[in-house]
Amino acid sequence: MRNLVFLLTLLLLTACATTKPAPNVFNRADQAIDAAVEAGAEDHSPVELRFAREKLAQAHSDMDRKHYDKALYLIDQSEVNSELAIEKTKAAIIRGKVTELARQNEILREDIESTFGEGFE
Repeated sequence: MRNLVFLLTLLLLTACATTKPAPNVFNRADQAIDAAVEAGAEDHSPVELRFAREKLAQAHSDMDRKHYDKALYLIDQSEVNSELAIEKTKAAIIRGKVTELARQNEILREDIESTFGEGFE
C-alpha cells in the first residue's frame, strides 16, 4: 500500500512538472521582431515594437528562472506585438500615400480652377 501511495504521488508530481521547451522556441519571436523592423516599425509603430522586445527579454529571463509556462506566454505575446507593429506600419504607410494623393489632387484642382475658372467641372 505504501508503495502504491508513493507511486501515485510521484506520478502526480511528474504530471504537474513543466518540461523545458526546445532551445529554438525563441526563433519565431525573433523573426517576427526582425520582420517588424524591416517593415519600418521603428518609425511607424515604435511602441508596439518596444513591447515586443520587452516581452521577449522578459521571456528569456523567465526561461532562465525555469518559469517555462510564463516564458512561452510572453513569447506568444511578443509575436502578437510584432504582428501588430507590422500591421500598424502598413496602415501608416498607406495613410501617408493617401495624404500625398489628396495633396496632389488639390494641386490639380487649383491648376484647373486657375486655368478654366472656378465653375469648371
